[in-house]
Amino acid sequence: MKPPALKLDHVVFPIRDPERTLAFYRDVLELPLIEALTGDDWDGYPWLMMIFGLAGGQELVTVALKGARLPDYRGLPMDVRHYALSAADETEMDHWCARLSQEGVDFWEERHGERRSLYFPDPDGVILEITWPPSKGYGVPSPEAALTVQRWLKAKVPA
Repeated sequence: MKPPALKLDHVVFPIRDPERTLAFYRDVLELPLIEALTGDDWDGYPWLMMIFGLAGGQELVTVALKGARLPDYRGLPMDVRHYALSAADETEMDHWCARLSQEGVDFWEERHGERRSLYFPDPDGVILEITWPPSKGYGVPSPEAALTVQRWLKAKVPA
């Protein structure tokens, strides 16, 4: 029996400035703020969670924790940690190029074979990507992919 295919439901990441984050995701990226939750004890920190809706029912979730230290990613390539969203088609990609330019968002474009990707930081430096065509998603496991991982692990690359 084939295992069920998992589908991305939501991603969650910490933020520093909820006001700037709200303006960026709601006003620049035009994502609906579908829910906001608050509490006073997430491991001892007061918190605000903002949930933005994506097409297909998925969600992008930001969390502000008052007084908490954020992870330190200095020394890593800035796009090694990023979140990718897919556009519906090439016309929508052109819309996002124009929209990001109009809003003064610093972005760069890369081509990965036939794939076109726009990369840009949010107000907290989280790198986002808008890409087209979308990833193929769930498919047949690749024996070559497993071999590539095994070769890399055996090469004793320092962690």
